[in-house]
Amino acid sequence: MAPAAWQPIRGADFAQLREARLQAHHAVQWLTRAARAFVPPRPDDSHTNLGWDDALDGFVTHRLKGELRLGLSVTQLALVLVGASVQVSLTLGGRTDADARWRLGELLAAHDLDPDRLDAKLPYDIPDHSTAHGAAYDLSGLTDALSDLAAWFANADQSLGRVREQMIARGLAPSPVRTWPHHFDMATLTLLEAGDAEHARSVNAGLSPGDEHYEEPYFYVSPHPYPDPAKLAPLPELGHWHVRGFTAAIAPASRIIARRDCQAATEAFLNAAVAAAIAALR
Repeated sequence: MAPAAWQPIRGADFAQLREARLQAHHAVQWLTRAARAFVPPRPDDSHTNLGWDDALDGFVTHRLKGELRLGLSVTQLALVLVGASVQVSLTLGGRTDADARWRLGELLAAHDLDPDRLDAKLPYDIPDHSTAHGAAYDLSGLTDALSDLAAWFANADQSLGRVREQMIARGLAPSPVRTWPHHFDMATLTLLEAGDAEHARSVNAGLSPGDEHYEEPYFYVSPHPYPDPAKLAPLPELGHWHVRGFTAAIAPASRIIARRDCQAATEAFLNAAVAAAIAALR
């Protein structure tokens, strides 16, 4: 069966994409707060990570209670309470976080979930934005950028899923493809030996929507522990090795969208980068 085709990427201006990414990163913290409040905790914090839902064009938490989950539609920048018999949407455009907290609290209380538990301080910081200081979410001029942001995540969910399938075919046990709300990156981690993620040799394949290192989305494949750069094999033209501060094979959006077949080029890069990372760790 042929792989599902990527969603089209409109090529929104990277400055607008950055603004869309920052607002979505702040908005997705409501999902994190809900997960920390109502999902049974796990030592590795994986109870707070998020799945991608194509029907929602966004992220969803693990189950909060019964079938109830909280989602974020990226294209609409709307919180969505989803369950077996309920779907309620709360658009964030024009609302402050204080507004969102009040309305979300009402929705959760209607399902016998204590809204005061949303107020616990998060154990990490994220990039600053005016919404963190009382400004309303402002979606004006961001329609294409939010659509592109959602497309990058949706496409990554597909292609990283294939990386995961290939790791399973090697007899390994990769983690599910999930998004981590702290850094807002989507990834699957494969341990190459017994042990935990901190100490065992591993390969992490993922997508960042942009950060302090690259102001554009990029796919990455990172070996751990970081090998001697001399052991890193050459990559396809789409990518390069980043070795300052961290080591990872990087394929930035600007190179990807310049290709006639973005999906094929990206998946060829991921395959080559995973093979190079595994070889460098031997």
